[in-house]
Amino acid sequence: MIASENPHLQPVTETLVFDDKAELVSTAAARFVKVVTAAQRERGVAHVVLTGGSNGIAILAALAADSGDIDWANVELYWGDDRFVPSDDPERNVGQARNALLAHVPVDPAKVHEMAPSDGPFGDDIEAAAEDYARTLATLSADGVAPEFDLHLLGMGGEGHINSLFPNTEATAESSETVVAVTDSPKPPPLRITLTLPVVNRSRAVWFLVAGADKAEAVAAAHAGADPTDWPCAGAHGTAETVWFLDDAAASHLPAG
Repeated sequence: MIASENPHLQPVTETLVFDDKAELVSTAAARFVKVVTAAQRERGVAHVVLTGGSNGIAILAALAADSGDIDWANVELYWGDDRFVPSDDPERNVGQARNALLAHVPVDPAKVHEMAPSDGPFGDDIEAAAEDYARTLATLSADGVAPEFDLHLLGMGGEGHINSLFPNTEATAESSETVVAVTDSPKPPPLRITLTLPVVNRSRAVWFLVAGADKAEAVAAAHAGADPTDWPCAGAHGTAETVWFLDDAAASHLPAG
């Protein structure tokens, strides 16, 4: 494992490179426990944003096996994005998270804040569903906007998308709304609900969970300070820490040393 710091991203950025995905997942899961339990000691409740993707779900499965001293009844859980499809669709991030973790730990159902599906209370009105999630964030915040999340997990696409924020799109350019509807996602399915960069950047810790050579160009672009319009991953930073958990292949375009 190699650790380095990038002075271009503030306030603290770590880049952790692992020999394989298994080591990446186990290290991130152990650190997840430390961050969440520290937040609970300091503030009573931890606010955590989950992500989908193979790495995000693998970490949840690892936590189901061993979540240390986390008090799951005092974790407020959110999602960075989800597909606006029927509730039983296997592509729903919330369903994958439930199967991997939530069905196996004593979460408080009232603290599991999922985005509405297309067969939910708003029917096929995706804009209303997005507005409802924004209201949820506002209700659970200290300032009427959104919580200061203790941890926001992010996967990443090869073109640098995070959540459902894709390059050169209105959702990525959003500067005021906390949650928006995406109706033309270049990655199927086209209908999604997503948190925006302004609310991602309220998080104390933002973690990228990235594996694979197809992600190497985006990783390098973000580390070089690329324009978030072109590389959305470059626009996400934690107020306390930004951590890149990478396997060797994803880190292969980073400068040596």
